[in-house]
Amino acid sequence: MDTNKMLDEKLSRRGILKGAAGAAGIAALAMGGLGLFSNAEAKGGSTEKWPWPYEKLDPEKTAELAYNEWYRVFCGAAVISSVFTQLRDKIGEPYKSFPIDAYVFLEGGMVGWGTVCGSNAGANIVANCIIGPRIAGPECENGAAIGADILEWYSETKLPSFTPREPRIKTKIIQTTSNSPLCHVSVGKWMKESGYALNSPERRDRCARVTASVAYTLVKDLNAWKDGTYKQRSAWKPASNMGITAQQNCNECHGSNIPTPPMAKK
Repeated sequence: MDTNKMLDEKLSRRGILKGAAGAAGIAALAMGGLGLFSNAEAKGGSTEKWPWPYEKLDPEKTAELAYNEWYRVFCGAAVISSVFTQLRDKIGEPYKSFPIDAYVFLEGGMVGWGTVCGSNAGANIVANCIIGPRIAGPECENGAAIGADILEWYSETKLPSFTPREPRIKTKIIQTTSNSPLCHVSVGKWMKESGYALNSPERRDRCARVTASVAYTLVKDLNAWKDGTYKQRSAWKPASNMGITAQQNCNECHGSNIPTPPMAKK
């Protein structure tokens, strides 16, 4: 095939033949600038062909990694890192090209806004990257189903359920049930029950352990999917029957059960 035609087709597929950006792309390619494309593609992999290659992981080891990574990149990125760093070593691409640290913004319910717990968001990112987003076809719906199962499990389970081998904080960390996947509800209920403030080492370690707990459960589900034995636990369906996307426990935030957490000591 003519070289120029090959370049045109490649550029068109990547959607960068637009104005000056397209001209710059052609020039870069003419000079051998393959850096325009992801490392995964350059090495023969693809970030948009599912499922991604997956090898079963040890949930215990993954949880330990997530616990320690929390102290570096916090909840969401720690869940992603605990899975993808192992798969980088076991498989390589496309995991080596995934920008794990970019997801540090999931901390505190997304840059501290207290929305969905970052560990839940991280688990959904991992499941949808490995299995694929449901828009890619029915064979990819388990990616969303695993993510939905994590949200339900998180809401109904006494957390943290995982205790690291060498916890950084030796104080007893109590377990609480959030009845919500939201960061501010989960953390707020734990703070109210435990008496520890948001900036306390105990609260920080609690969130690190919750992150590890989520990573543990996520890998268990991914391993079951790999074995062909995964069965959805939640009632999640691709389309909502409620007329609007929503949780089933609205009163957790819109009723009288909003927790009043202890204030930091001055």
